[in-house]
Formats: sequence, C-alpha cells, structure tokens
Amino acid sequence: MRRVDSLFARLFGVFLVAILLAHALAFAWFSHYGRPPPPPAPLQAELMRPPPPPGPVLRGPLIVLGFQLLTLIVAAWYGARLLSRPIQQLSEAAERISDNLDSPPLAESGLPEARQAAQAFNLMQRRIREQVQQRARMLAAVSHDLRTPLARLKLRLEQIPNTQLRTRMDQDLQEMIGMLDATLRYLHEQRSSETPQWLDLQALIESMVEDAQDHGADVRCQGHCAPLRAQPLALRSCVSNLLENALRYAGHACIELNDSPEVVEMRVVDRGPGIAAGQREAVFEAFFRVEGSRNRNSGGVGLGLTIAREAARHQGGDILLEETPGGGLTAILRLPRL
Repeated sequence: MRRVDSLFARLFGVFLVAILLAHALAFAWFSHYGRPPPPPAPLQAELMRPPPPPGPVLRGPLIVLGFQLLTLIVAAWYGARLLSRPIQQLSEAAERISDNLDSPPLAESGLPEARQAAQAFNLMQRRIREQVQQRARMLAAVSHDLRTPLARLKLRLEQIPNTQLRTRMDQDLQEMIGMLDATLRYLHEQRSSETPQWLDLQALIESMVEDAQDHGADVRCQGHCAPLRAQPLALRSCVSNLLENALRYAGHACIELNDSPEVVEMRVVDRGPGIAAGQREAVFEAFFRVEGSRNRNSGGVGLGLTIAREAARHQGGDILLEETPGGGLTAILRLPRL
C-alpha cells in the first residue's frame, strides 16, 4: 500500500493517464475519419450534385496532435512540479539553518520519500545543534580550567628572584594567555549566530577610528556608504580585526568606503611590509603566521584574519588581500546588500 502512494507511483500514474488519453484521442479520430470512402456515383448524378463545401483549415490529425501535445505538456509540468517541490523545500531549509541553526524544523508531510527526507534533515539539524551546545559547554570548561592554573603560575612568577628569567617567563605566560583568549574568541565566533538588521556601517567605522585615534593610533577614514542589512557583532569583529592587523604590522591605516546598489566595499590600506602573493590566501588559515611576524613585538596568534573572513562569509561577503600600489597591504571587505 505504501508503494502505491509513492512519488514514483504518482509520476508513473500521471504519465500513464496522459499517454492513454492521447492514444484514446488518436483512436477516436482514426475511427471517425479513417472509414473507407463511399463508392463513386454515376456520372450523371455526379454532374448534378453540388460541389462539397470547403473543408476546415485545421484537419482532424492536426487537432488530435495538438491535444496530444497539450496533454503531454501539462502532464510534464505537473510531474516536474511534483518532483521538485520536496527538493526545493529541502534547499530552503538548508539555507535557513546555514544562517540560523535554531530555525524551525522542516515539515514532515507529503509523500513517503519527502517525509523520510524531512525526518533525516530534522535529525541532522538536532544533532548539529547538540554538538554545538556540547562544544559551548566544553569551551566554558576549558576557559575556566585553563585560566586557573595560568593565574597560579602568574602569582608564582613573582617569587622568582632572577629578574631576567622572570621577565622572559612572564612574556611566555602572557603569550599563552593571548593564544587562549584568541582561540576561545575564534570558537565563539564560529558558533554565534545573529539575525541580520539594518546597520550604519559608516557610523560604526567612524566610531572605531575615533577610538583608535584617542589611543594615539594613526588611522583615518574616507568615503561614504548607506546603511545595509548585516550582523552587527560579527561585522564589528570583522572590521576590528582588519584594523588591528594593519595597525599591528604597519603602525597606520586608512579605511576607504565605496558604495554601490549591489555591494558595499571597505578597503583597509597600509604601507607596511605587506604579504607575498603566494601567502595571501594562507594567512586566512587558523594559526598561520608569516615568518616576518614571528616575534613578540608584532606577531599575533594567527587568528585575526581567520575570524574576519569567516565573519564576512557568514554574511555572504568575503575578504581579499592585494598589494597596495607603492608597497604595503590592502584588505578588501565586500558585503552584498541583502
């Protein structure tokens, strides 16, 4: 009984009815127009008979073939619609959970195949949500369990009489704490999801530039852009990482805004050492650092650009790196207008 109420059975039934109907129409036409002609009348009677009226422009075969074509087109349209509807629903549901993992589950209705696919999809969504929640609990545990011994180590450093050794160990400890904070922030950025809302990107950037200038940073902003729909916290994190990256390695930055009906573009331009062309994609990998940055004064953990690109891609955008004319690095953030 379940096989009768299946997608294959319905499609087969639709096309079977269409074929039978088309052949029935053809059979009816041949039964009506396919009779043998009457015997010839005598010559005198033939001469006295008035001429037959002119036949229709569309003969019987054309009408039947037209009905057949129309029937097959309607059947094909209905069959394709019936087949594509569950796939379209799955595609829309997958797009929803890519933006928000807590989106409503897919309705488990329709044909058996569609119900089975919806059940499997909802099960996958629940398992992913459980894994994300488990990872969040692990992050909280790691954050607490690691900070406690690090704090004890920091207190015990004060008891070391050798000043030079104490200074070096304190630098190592601060680097470990920085790596821990950056790693936790990176994992938090991966699991966080925001609802897009209208955001004045220009006002956000100008505020960040003013804050950096108050701390003595050489940074300026130019250009204009209209508000756009975006994830505020993710976008702020993205811009902040790009700006901090430029100030860390170049000591200065210039933010340029370019607006268009389809895309908003932000350029963070610096005149620092730059990055070789072969490493401009590798620097977006987690914990990757170019050789020139592996020092305590300027070298970061290697997660800033990773966090920035993932935040941009979560909003449908991307970040690219290119050489600044005359030397330096330009980070380009492109965001679509949703």
